[in-house]
Amino acid sequence: MTTESITDLGERIADLASSAGMTVAVAESLTSGAIASALGASPQAGDWFAGGVVAYSEHVKFDVLGVTPGPVITARCAEQMAAGVGRLLSADVVAAVTGAGGPGDQEGRPEGTVFLAHGRPGALTVDEHHFDGDPGEVVHATVDAALAALA
Repeated sequence: MTTESITDLGERIADLASSAGMTVAVAESLTSGAIASALGASPQAGDWFAGGVVAYSEHVKFDVLGVTPGPVITARCAEQMAAGVGRLLSADVVAAVTGAGGPGDQEGRPEGTVFLAHGRPGALTVDEHHFDGDPGEVVHATVDAALAALA
């Protein structure tokens, strides 16, 4: 997707969240805050974007977001990250991403494997993606997927 597409998705999320009176929060590992940056650049973000947690290191996932210690490139980790950020930031809608950006396999997962949890805390959907490309392309594809899921 192009930057314009990211902008369009951000505007759609802003419209939906504002009209529903809902707040949005994100927890990010692989994307290192890129989803939060896209949301923060969207219209009236101060009214509906609660914020995000960049949980790149495992101890932040475990100690801050309440993820059960163990492998972190899993659907369970993404779901627990989403629930944790929803709880921390009192958000109505959340998204969380974790994955293997590459180069090479991580935790036995091939590079490009991404888990994306999204929805309302307590009613989350977790999607498994397999993106091609170098680490930057995997991050970009993950941001696109997360924004599309939120929209």
